[in-house]
Amino acid sequence: MASDSGSGVGPEATVAVPLAEGFDHELAEWEKAAAAVLRKTKKLGDDDPDSDVWGLLTTTTLDGIGVSPLGTPDLTTDVAHAGLPGQAPFTRGAFATRELEGWDVRAWFTDPDVVRTAEHVVTDIENGVNSLWISVGEGAVPADGLAQVLEPVLLDLAPVVLDSPDDPLGAAEALDAVLQDRGVEPAPGTSYGADPIGAAVRSVGDPDLARAVEVARLAQPRGVRGIVVDGTAIHDAGGSDGQELAYVLLAGATYLRRLTEAGLGVDEAADQLDVRLAATDEQFPTIAKLRAARRLWARMLELSGVSESQRAMRQHVVTSRPMMASYDPYANMLRTTIAAFAAGVGGATSVTVLPFDEPLGLPEAFSRRIARNTSGLLVSESHVARVLDPAGGAHAVERLTDDTARAAWGLFGELDDAGGLDAGLAALRGRVEATASERALAIACRQRPLTGVSEFPDLYEDVPERRPYGRELPVRRYAAEFEQMRDKPATTPVFLATMGTVAQHTARATFMANLLAAGGIDTVLAGTSEGVDDVVAAYREAGAPTVVCLSGPDALYAQWGAELVAALREAGARRVVVAGKPETVDAPVDGGAIDDWAAAGLDALAFLRRTREELAT
Repeated sequence: MASDSGSGVGPEATVAVPLAEGFDHELAEWEKAAAAVLRKTKKLGDDDPDSDVWGLLTTTTLDGIGVSPLGTPDLTTDVAHAGLPGQAPFTRGAFATRELEGWDVRAWFTDPDVVRTAEHVVTDIENGVNSLWISVGEGAVPADGLAQVLEPVLLDLAPVVLDSPDDPLGAAEALDAVLQDRGVEPAPGTSYGADPIGAAVRSVGDPDLARAVEVARLAQPRGVRGIVVDGTAIHDAGGSDGQELAYVLLAGATYLRRLTEAGLGVDEAADQLDVRLAATDEQFPTIAKLRAARRLWARMLELSGVSESQRAMRQHVVTSRPMMASYDPYANMLRTTIAAFAAGVGGATSVTVLPFDEPLGLPEAFSRRIARNTSGLLVSESHVARVLDPAGGAHAVERLTDDTARAAWGLFGELDDAGGLDAGLAALRGRVEATASERALAIACRQRPLTGVSEFPDLYEDVPERRPYGRELPVRRYAAEFEQMRDKPATTPVFLATMGTVAQHTARATFMANLLAAGGIDTVLAGTSEGVDDVVAAYREAGAPTVVCLSGPDALYAQWGAELVAALREAGARRVVVAGKPETVDAPVDGGAIDDWAAAGLDALAFLRRTREELAT
């Protein structure tokens, strides 16, 4: 309660301020404010009800889940209680406390140069990395080089996780020999990393489950885990969050059955399994996915008869490969920072931040340093790991977690009922292909913009060069189709027939310059113009490019746009494009006057391909 003394100032004066003061607003007030903004941008009509803002601002994931623009209590009236961290169903975290001050910072190594990899290992371990994720085998770190790579590592303190799709047993035996030779107890979290199902998904082959059993039998006496259920195999193929989780459940259940059939107890079998998932720069879906994954894993293990204490999912979360771009690669630092933040908030046990130059080739010292320091900054400076499950209780996050879990569980049931692992994987591949196509169309139309690639590209950037990988993972990168055009830039520019003053034409001219640059096409501007003669003179001075694009305001299009089109045709233009919808110029499209148009929402990839074909003739 407040007390008043004297003048009401000084250390003895206190004022009672209700914590919720100023926040007791009605939803109708928010609807009204949001509607006012949307009406200014013409997305909401003057006669439309304010409540329409919910539909306009709700986004939909690739799993068909609506993401509300505002978290409200009514969103969670039918959501099951998430429990507490470290307790079933483990939605809020696998553990009640963190063994480290933050998450386990795990670095990735794949360079077949053993000496160079050993140097990277030392640098990383000495500068904040807690555990090592090593790709082993053909084109990666050779199995017989593991002893040299791990020579400076205290293996009882730093966990080592292997990844060897071509010979998981050989890799496991090599690490097992190193451990035996050292005579040390391996650090908790060490895994021999067999995943024949994931290897088959990536290569579309048949999984050799017998290998997984052999690796698990080798791992169990050593006190380490033998198998990683790697959901990134589906993510890298273009799958959605729900599809990735459904695959993890399908593969995990398959491994569990095979291990118990081989004689392991169900708890022993469950203890052999780790899980790897992807984190993207869509932070809220990633947070929800990781929380849903633990809940689903616990439920699957519960139905399999696993003891409650063994149902917690150990999550190794890796920043997404498909989201990374080869062009403007430094923007990847921003993508991986957001993804790592989401992984930490989502409760990941271990986090691998891939270096920003990962799409270009073997990462180098600078990019590796930035990658490991990303986790260091988030943990030590931003204190993201200080609170367990900081998103827990947020209505929007709890709703999204529940919806993601239900979508994934439903799909898992369909896959599990398909008639075995092979049939389930075949059915899932069809779903993944459909999802990848849906995402690709959204990217092509720039509804899912890629900064530095489909939006705001730098046509003159110097892309860093890196040594090639010895073994590349099959990854369906989101930027691939745009980057293929950037790899082979057009040799001639498009002439932007800018109409009027800079203030009049700059919006559409900038739009067109960015759009064309995304397809590797340079532009030449006419500059300020007062009429047809000014533009045509600039066109001739530019060398009379074969493709021209009118860029100006609707008023000038109406006044002298048709006349300008005719004059440019006469001066040598073979293809005339208009920046704006076709109706903005008083001349028919495909009727001899205008050949194409470009405005927000068009299929940018298709437009760029048409334009490049004309430039090439």
